[in-house]
Amino acid sequence: MASSLGTGALAFREARTGVLQQSQDSVINRFRASVEAVAPAVPHAPAASDLQWTVNQIIHDNRLSGWRVMATYGDRRAYAPTPRFTQPSPEMLRSVRTRRAAVFQRVNVDGSPRLLVGMPMTYTADEDQAQRLSGVVMYLEVPQTAEEGYVEAMVSGIERATLVALCLAVVLALLAASGVLRPVRALRGATRKMAAGRLDVRLKVTGSDELADLSRSFNETAAELERTVAELRRLEARGRRFVADVSHELRTPLAAMTAVTDVLDQRVEGETGEALRLVSEGTQRLSVLVEDLMEISRFDAGAARLNRDDIDLAESVRRTVASRWRPEEVELRLPAPGELRARVDPRRLDVVTANLVGNALRHGEPPVRVTLRGREDRAVLEVTDNGPGIAEEVLPHIFERFYKASTSRARSGNGSGDGDSSGLGLAITAENVRLHGGRIHAANHPGGGAVFTVELPLDLDDEGGAE
Repeated sequence: MASSLGTGALAFREARTGVLQQSQDSVINRFRASVEAVAPAVPHAPAASDLQWTVNQIIHDNRLSGWRVMATYGDRRAYAPTPRFTQPSPEMLRSVRTRRAAVFQRVNVDGSPRLLVGMPMTYTADEDQAQRLSGVVMYLEVPQTAEEGYVEAMVSGIERATLVALCLAVVLALLAASGVLRPVRALRGATRKMAAGRLDVRLKVTGSDELADLSRSFNETAAELERTVAELRRLEARGRRFVADVSHELRTPLAAMTAVTDVLDQRVEGETGEALRLVSEGTQRLSVLVEDLMEISRFDAGAARLNRDDIDLAESVRRTVASRWRPEEVELRLPAPGELRARVDPRRLDVVTANLVGNALRHGEPPVRVTLRGREDRAVLEVTDNGPGIAEEVLPHIFERFYKASTSRARSGNGSGDGDSSGLGLAITAENVRLHGGRIHAANHPGGGAVFTVELPLDLDDEGGAE
């Protein structure tokens, strides 16, 4: 398309220049011949009548050309056929007085193009036969309407030819583009499908060009990616099933061991009793870990469900704290009874509150502040401790499973509801919050200590079923 337009513009420029140049050369040569023909009859100091005779003679010799002629000698002027003559530019007047060659310029008079030619009249000196300026300057004004007509006709022809060439170029470009864009569009569509999770998408390969090679590479990549993802999913499913099976198998013997150690702990004294208490504490922590692993397995398998109820959030938080800790350990800042209600799963809300408060007590100093308030369409629960806060490098990983902040302290705040650390408490807390459609955030309080913020929607429909 661009080449067609460029070719048309170049052809027009060259043709227009050729037409005008040919016309200009023809006029100048005829005018020079006419001036040289009358020059011998012009005196060295011509009078006004001599100048008039000169212009009349030139017009007579070219009476069918539509010329206008003006002769000058000093202040004297002579015109033919009429005194109407377009005034040459000052640059042309200065040039024609000092040069022996013809000078020309194109002007536009009332929308009509005209050519002005200035030519000094010379004579031959007897002593050295050299050409000398006589002081007489002849000017010619000739219309170029015919040439303009030629140019317009030429423009019309070039426009038609360019239009045909342009249409042909567009058709060829569309055909070429369709051959290129079709596989590109197919590749784009396949990429979007793959991004949406459809790893079985493949491209139809035709031809042997670069696009065909690209399609083959895409198909090979998609096949390898599908195989890898399938293998990863299989291994992940086996891992989840293994954890669930092990946790399930451990529940019964651990329950029996806990019962036995509880009985023995009450009856045995002395060193044996101390040893039994250590065994009892270890058994209890192992039981908590098994329960947390079972809960994580349910989240991973997508089997976790909400069992909603319309409850008073402040009362739920109060019961959770009162059943586990003393009043001097936890400071409650709750709204009035009945002021903040929501449809949530009471058991999971209890786990969230207990895990956050237990985590704050393990890594901070009492009293832990628990604040509950409503904000627009959400309930906001904040748990703030008086500890050293959370290291900046730990904050991005605080809700990861089994993340260990340092070797000199317990696991990074992950704890179960009863205050014993299983390494999964905060991960389970985050999963429960997300299951409610809420958000959880950990940060450092400006006054010191860590602050965990939970936001739960207040207007959720009852979508969850029994677990």
